[in-house]
Amino acid sequence: MSYELKSADALVSELCSYGESRLRVRGPARELRGPYISFLGGTEVFGRFVERPFPQGAENQVGVACINLGSINAGVDAFLHDSSLLDIATAGDLTILQVMGAQNLTNSFYKVHPRRNDRFLRAYESLTHLYPEVDFTDYHFNKHLLTSLRKISEDRFARVCSDLQETWLTRMGRLITALEGRVVLLWLRYDMGATETLGPSPTLIKPEMVEALRGRVLDVIELDVSTAGQAQDVPGMVFGPMDLPTARLMVGPKEHDRIADAVAARLLRLMAAA
Repeated sequence: MSYELKSADALVSELCSYGESRLRVRGPARELRGPYISFLGGTEVFGRFVERPFPQGAENQVGVACINLGSINAGVDAFLHDSSLLDIATAGDLTILQVMGAQNLTNSFYKVHPRRNDRFLRAYESLTHLYPEVDFTDYHFNKHLLTSLRKISEDRFARVCSDLQETWLTRMGRLITALEGRVVLLWLRYDMGATETLGPSPTLIKPEMVEALRGRVLDVIELDVSTAGQAQDVPGMVFGPMDLPTARLMVGPKEHDRIADAVAARLLRLMAAA
């Protein structure tokens, strides 16, 4: 089927929530019985516009239920403050935790939405003092804000960037601790090209940041991936014609299959060593 024939809300039925969580994650909801592996992450784990995201593909290979707790535009904060999803993850065998960007965190300079972490809510006094010429009511998304701040002043932006990276390390450490260290980090690295001015995704994440966490987790899976547009992987995605520009920036079905293969191979190795 081609994407033109599919409805923009074709995957709405694939949203669900667990327990008292207010975070909408990838469905359908699963029975949490027997052994299972949880997948925590943002848009990539959710599999936006993709019928079979990589947690499902990995499940088919490892023979253990893989619970997709991915949520569109979620960041570290969304999961760190969601006790229901943390309870689900800690009750499972282990958690695949996506390395998510550092921009979508409440930090010393600005506050983000507690669930849609990509949404900028307000600037703190520290940011208004650092950038007195900026009207922060003009911004609704973190990337738009940060891109503008960088254009205004590289030196001042470096202070914001450093704080975000330090905050990310602290919050990721707290999340790993909450998951009792039974974590495999999944570092999906890709470059959106000309549309991305803050560097490759995950945004503002440096190799040394991931390396600092390596000793606290079971393993790290590193994988360079392409967007659907770059990989000519748009056919087979589920979206309406108005969503084509966004869909081209997502990870497509072929790349989801490749990620599933890499994750399954590592899980099988860990299971054999247990």
